[in-house]
Amino acid sequence: MTSSAPLDDPQIPVKIQLAAAWTSFMFLYLYVDHLVLYKPGHLQRILEGYVWEFEVSQSFLVMAFTSVAIPAFMILASLILSAPAVRITSLVVGLVYIPYSAVNAAGESWTIFFGLSIGLELLLLIFILRTAWTWPRSGVADPGLRGPTSAVRSR
Repeated sequence: MTSSAPLDDPQIPVKIQLAAAWTSFMFLYLYVDHLVLYKPGHLQRILEGYVWEFEVSQSFLVMAFTSVAIPAFMILASLILSAPAVRITSLVVGLVYIPYSAVNAAGESWTIFFGLSIGLELLLLIFILRTAWTWPRSGVADPGLRGPTSAVRSR
């Protein structure tokens, strides 16, 4: 059955957009780290006590865990913090993770894999920054600028 009526496309709240973007970022972030385990020789280096050039130690593991925990908490923070707090934390964390993600590709020989995976991470971070930066303000001076649905609600 075909309907000619347009599909309803409701506006997604900014907090939900950011939580979804941080969730997508986490999936990419974790899967890139997981898939790298299939790179020949990578597991052997881990068994020898090294991840890339870093010696595996408690300090390294705390730093690695922190680098995963921060964006993981951004998913929850995007939903429970106030709009100004979500905006500021998304901008700060997003700005910190852009160079952090980009540096992960430095010196890697698998440029297609890392280019694609880190490129997608960077696109998500740019989306997060843009969404947080352009967060709509609630106080609109001209009621006519609120859109067609606000006039219906105010009646």
